[in-house]
Amino acid sequence: MATTNLTPREKAAVLLISLGTDYSAKLYRHLSEEEIGQMTLSITTTRRVEPEVKEQIISEFYEMCLAQKFISEGGIDYARDVLEKALGPEKADELVARLSSSLQVRPFDFIRRADSQQIYNVINNEHAQTIALVMSYISPKQAAQVLTELPPERQTEVIGRIAYMGSTSPEYIKEAERILERKITSMGYADQIAVGGIDTIVEIVNSLDRGTEKHIFEELELVDGELVEEIRRRLFVFEDIAKLSNQAIQRTLKEVNNTDLAVALKMAGEEVSKAIFNNVSKRMAELLKDDMEVMGPVRVRDVEEAQQKIVNVIRKLEEEGEIIVARGDGDEFIV
Repeated sequence: MATTNLTPREKAAVLLISLGTDYSAKLYRHLSEEEIGQMTLSITTTRRVEPEVKEQIISEFYEMCLAQKFISEGGIDYARDVLEKALGPEKADELVARLSSSLQVRPFDFIRRADSQQIYNVINNEHAQTIALVMSYISPKQAAQVLTELPPERQTEVIGRIAYMGSTSPEYIKEAERILERKITSMGYADQIAVGGIDTIVEIVNSLDRGTEKHIFEELELVDGELVEEIRRRLFVFEDIAKLSNQAIQRTLKEVNNTDLAVALKMAGEEVSKAIFNNVSKRMAELLKDDMEVMGPVRVRDVEEAQQKIVNVIRKLEEEGEIIVARGDGDEFIV
């Protein structure tokens, strides 16, 4: 079997099989339901693949990722130059041509390559909606740094606009890019692009310093308490317990009901379970495991409620300064 005889979907199926279940599951999260169905069907119908064919597909995937990375960093000409040096002119032309035929450049890509101060200088005098639009496309770390530079009253306004932005028409994006074109450069457009939303806000807030985060929440709570609660709820989830220090976990467990803990652990991942059991006594670990066996099947809703109770305890302890949950680059620690 030669790779030229395989369709793109069949190649993707071979790639996912080669990557293994853990990595394939992570990739599945970026697919639509229809794409998941199609890929699952392709995987189930894939027969034996020769090792050399598998290696060719993996190599092809790597080269395509490499080319896409170079295009994103410096444009098509830059990508071609780098790829020519690495793979030769023929292969470079092939990769660039394949990507260019279907490439849709992400709006405001030129701004994402600038530093945060440059971005601030470009957008700080624009309308809040334009600032929100640009901040939805740049990295969360860049957005957090730009947000910190904005006056306090504008910070709250921009956060609110990002959260409720939803889908933005290509006409509006095109107009916003035209306005900023004189300051930096221009780029291509997508059709109907979903931007902003709560997830974007959570990523931005996770990159903020605590003083700015606290101020934004205080101001935003005055106009939209429900939005603040939703953002806070997503800032830390039950699975993030595995990222806490041993001291933070031990302090949290002192405030948690043992029954809630047992229920919460019924659907906990391996990393979370290990983190918790490593921070309780041997006797307590045995009691928890016994409780989990005795209670039998538990409704998913009850498990989620128990997990949320524990998350709420962590949030409360953090607000009171009892523990510190790392944000952004994770360079904070328990004091």
